[in-house]
Amino acid sequence: MNEHTPQAQAGARGEEAISPSETDAKLAELEDRWLRAVADLDNLRKRISRDAERIRTDERARVAAEWLPILDNLELALSHAGDGGADAVLDGIRAVRDQAVALLAKLGYPRHDEVDVPFDPARHEAVATVERADADPGTVVEVLRPGYGDAERQLRPAIVAVAKKVE
Repeated sequence: MNEHTPQAQAGARGEEAISPSETDAKLAELEDRWLRAVADLDNLRKRISRDAERIRTDERARVAAEWLPILDNLELALSHAGDGGADAVLDGIRAVRDQAVALLAKLGYPRHDEVDVPFDPARHEAVATVERADADPGTVVEVLRPGYGDAERQLRPAIVAVAKKVE
């Protein structure tokens, strides 16, 4: 027997030589396990995708349902418009606005419409500068459109006018 064959070297180390049929069987088993693992991973990806879509759909439905009382109150205010009660309509519209602002705050997007605060580019978008002797330069002096959100999540910045130095 030749000492340099794989069988002879395996025997010298105290191991049994593996026959080609055993190698083929082991290879087939490993290939089957690999294919099953790939299929499991693919199924997991599909399940996660379905779950994420379900969560998105449920969340959209939850938020939409939160708006229903606001729409109901808006319709109620509009129904009073036919009664000729302008004050009642105005009060109803204000109530609807306040309810919508409260809902946005509840969802994590509080309203920002403060004046006399320092301009913050993360929360404000300056569209005008105004010379004002009664305000420090860089101070918000007028909010043209309120912003909604916080430092981490913002729906939109407040559109503001900022004081500049009086010359």
